[in-house]
Amino acid sequence: MLAALWPFMPRIACIVNPAGRDGRALKRWQAAEPVLKEAGFECEVHFTERIGHAPEIAFSLRDREDLDLIVACGGDGTVHEVASGLRGSSIPLGIIPAGTGNDVARAHCIPLNKPKQIAEILVNGTNRQIGAFRLQAVPAPEESGYPSPTNHPTWDGEPDIPGRVVRWVFLESDCGVTSETSRAKLTRGKWIKGAIKYTYLGATEILKRKKKQAWVKIDDNEPEVVDFSMLAATTSEMFGGGYKVCPGASPILEHGHLCHAWGLSKLQMLMLMGPLKKGKHVGKWGIEFKPCTRLEIRSVDENGEPSDASHSPPLIVQADGEPCLQTPALLEYHTKQLWIRGAKQVPWDS
Repeated sequence: MLAALWPFMPRIACIVNPAGRDGRALKRWQAAEPVLKEAGFECEVHFTERIGHAPEIAFSLRDREDLDLIVACGGDGTVHEVASGLRGSSIPLGIIPAGTGNDVARAHCIPLNKPKQIAEILVNGTNRQIGAFRLQAVPAPEESGYPSPTNHPTWDGEPDIPGRVVRWVFLESDCGVTSETSRAKLTRGKWIKGAIKYTYLGATEILKRKKKQAWVKIDDNEPEVVDFSMLAATTSEMFGGGYKVCPGASPILEHGHLCHAWGLSKLQMLMLMGPLKKGKHVGKWGIEFKPCTRLEIRSVDENGEPSDASHSPPLIVQADGEPCLQTPALLEYHTKQLWIRGAKQVPWDS
């Protein structure tokens, strides 16, 4: 029997995406709920009814003095939405992973398929305050029923730049062949299940990809015009279902992390997939990994100057796995944005 550390019955609210992963989130919650009740938790459950409902629920709960924990039950998309609604609250976010990638759970050493161990972390885990990137970018167009994003000023705040949409990034924002692969998922490969879908879509996107020039400015460095292959700004080590894109990254530092690759050939991009999974890619073909607090990406006009126009075809920018934005884009890192309850021991907080 799990033993809670509080002298009174703690209360949690769980936000469940019942449609996520063919009902997996609902099944995970049904497996975890009796374990949590056995441990002494009083549970209330809220089911999402549409895209964008989770942050509304989280925001409505964020100031409740009777809640000790708010739990997101779903994939990284659900975690992102609940985190957005909770950002700035003193109530920590717990996670019951039930998606495809589950990279936020991985980062905090939350097991993916063991309800009792997940519940143990929810009961007796460690709260850590993590940073996040504030992303301002142009909305990508609607595609195959996937809506063009709009601003949510109640929890995300207003944009500083006209025409931009604000999203807070708690895991990663990527751009290039990785974001193009996620965008392709909206229209192709729906018959493929599991991680092999990303491998298939990634390979096909690489083979048909055309070179894109982009103006990139990192922190206070001089801007560069580059042949844009891949870029990922992250708080943590992994995304894409366990790919160690930024090996050793920590979300509790004073800066975010950046991995980028310029001018890769199609063959190099195909050969990169194996090393990227293991975190062995840094240093290959000029791939760099560095601290980052500010990143700006823009298109280039016919004179090689930075432009306020979007790339054509679009250069997609992801926000925690959602391929909903495009260039121009600005990312700025902010510390201490969200409390997350994870395992007592994590490799990046020793």
